[in-house]
Amino acid sequence: MGRMKFLWGKDAEEFRPERWLDDDGVFVPESPFKFTAFQAGPRICLGKEFAYRQMKILAAVLLNQFRFQMLDSNCTMGYRLMLTLKMEGPIPHTAVRGRAAGGRLSPGRQGSRRESMDSLPGHPALIALSLLLLLALYLARLRRGGSKHRKYPPVAGTMIHQLLNFNRLAEYMTELSHRYRTFRMLTPTCNYVYTVEPANVEYILKTNFANYGKGVMTHDVLEDLLGDGIFNVDGAKWRHQRKAASLEFSTRILREYSSAVFRDTAAELAGVVNVAARDGERVDMVDLLMRSTLDTIFRVAFGVSLGSLSGSSGEGAAFARAFDDASEGVLYRFFDPFWKAKRLLNVSSEAALKRSVRVIDGFVYAIIDRKIEQMGRDQQEFAKKEDILSRFLLEREHDPGCFDNKYLRDIILNFVIAGRDTTAGTLSWFLYALCKNERVQHRIAREVRAATTGDRNDVGIHEFVACLTEDAISKMQYLHAALTETLRLYPGVPLDVKYCFSDDTLPDGYAVKKGDMVNYTPFPMGRMKFLWGADAEEFRPERWLDDDGVFVPESPFKFTAFQAGPRICLGKEFAYRQMKIFAAVLLYFFKFEMWERNATVGFRPMLTLKMDGPLHVRASLRH
Repeated sequence: MGRMKFLWGKDAEEFRPERWLDDDGVFVPESPFKFTAFQAGPRICLGKEFAYRQMKILAAVLLNQFRFQMLDSNCTMGYRLMLTLKMEGPIPHTAVRGRAAGGRLSPGRQGSRRESMDSLPGHPALIALSLLLLLALYLARLRRGGSKHRKYPPVAGTMIHQLLNFNRLAEYMTELSHRYRTFRMLTPTCNYVYTVEPANVEYILKTNFANYGKGVMTHDVLEDLLGDGIFNVDGAKWRHQRKAASLEFSTRILREYSSAVFRDTAAELAGVVNVAARDGERVDMVDLLMRSTLDTIFRVAFGVSLGSLSGSSGEGAAFARAFDDASEGVLYRFFDPFWKAKRLLNVSSEAALKRSVRVIDGFVYAIIDRKIEQMGRDQQEFAKKEDILSRFLLEREHDPGCFDNKYLRDIILNFVIAGRDTTAGTLSWFLYALCKNERVQHRIAREVRAATTGDRNDVGIHEFVACLTEDAISKMQYLHAALTETLRLYPGVPLDVKYCFSDDTLPDGYAVKKGDMVNYTPFPMGRMKFLWGADAEEFRPERWLDDDGVFVPESPFKFTAFQAGPRICLGKEFAYRQMKIFAAVLLYFFKFEMWERNATVGFRPMLTLKMDGPLHVRASLRH
């Protein structure tokens, strides 16, 4: 019947989907007595819609990620004689990776980077996901039926959509946020609520702070990497670490010590870039900045010189790779309903995560053991040390039961994600933006010169970094604005999730239920025109300056790169100081441009907003 010309026309044996569409591209069904694939009458297939749903999900996943072609263009397939119409043998084909959405992510990098991850669930998993979708929709109907007087956020999709868009998650959530200021994504167990509304952000982070915390689910997801560190706990553990960290960040000793470390590391970084500039070689600034900030945070926080920038620490490089992979792995858990089963079986993404955490733990526990050994050799000399780990160990010496090595490990890794990932990521995006905005780059360079050496041209690297005093740095208002503009568009943490402890109503009138995961989303917020104007997606540092060129901050509930309320980032000024020193040194001595003028970069899906792959630039001496 499917091949009869009197039924389907002269092209009956051609594959032409357009025959099913009207002029507006809308599907128009045929009589079930003409198109009989699902039978008709009383015995018509009950699973018709179920089958279509499964096939469409499978097709969407495969065609979103791959292009298919026959290995032999002249190959034809036969039929196997069965009750159902099955092909005789396999399809000799090849699948080519490379349907990165919007053409912005590099297919090659995606494929190599996620060899150990679940870039695509297998067919059984997709069938199960289809069932989960049905269950989620059923639960949503139950919720609506049982709460007729509560207005819930509009449904923008399900966790399946987030999985399908995992490699472009930040962009996908931004697209949804342009449609809905507050919305939810369905899962089988709870709603994931997302908002870009500043009034909601203030309510979640400050006004009703006690009702929104990390919760058990978030803690479970992140525990293998962050443990009981400050970014993954509530209650007494959070208060203890917050108090201890607050005291450390407020001391003059740490401020002066950290500034000296920043200047030394920036000078070393400039030396590496200088060699590349002199030889006309391209340089990967993502790699150099990640290594520089790793060296910095380990010296400031743990009193350890890694030598990552000089390339002398293979262990440090292995730690950095493992940390990035683990960060991606735990983020994937938020959208993978099967992660606990995979962890139990030690397969797939969970096996890869376990390997990464093993590398991380071995490295960190070795550092703790070395510090304890140093303290045992000469406690008086150890008491003079200015790094944060030494001060925690001295606190434990006075109160042996206060925390163990596992707790120290968790504290260390939380400092690393704050002091290395976010800072290096911001500086990478900053340089990328400056390569695309030559005017801004030159204006910053002029400001840095005016605040430090003036008209002198004979200043070497080490003499220049000595000029970077607190007073000089404070004069760099345009640089501060440019870094803040970078954080607006490329926040260190693109989205932040909170657990709702009891039923509540947000200021915009939308209800949330106990157990819902409520997210405010810094990355989409930085691109909302209703917040930043028609030029919201443009890099324009001037938006942060008044008529006198002085930096004017925005509400932390609108500019959310450093959180807000009781959990506002303690290291905010610490981060700005490091970024301004690094940026001042680099832009005083060098001009930067993209190695390939029209090159673009994408995002790697991690807890922090990191570039996917290298940032290859050409550095040339400024004078």
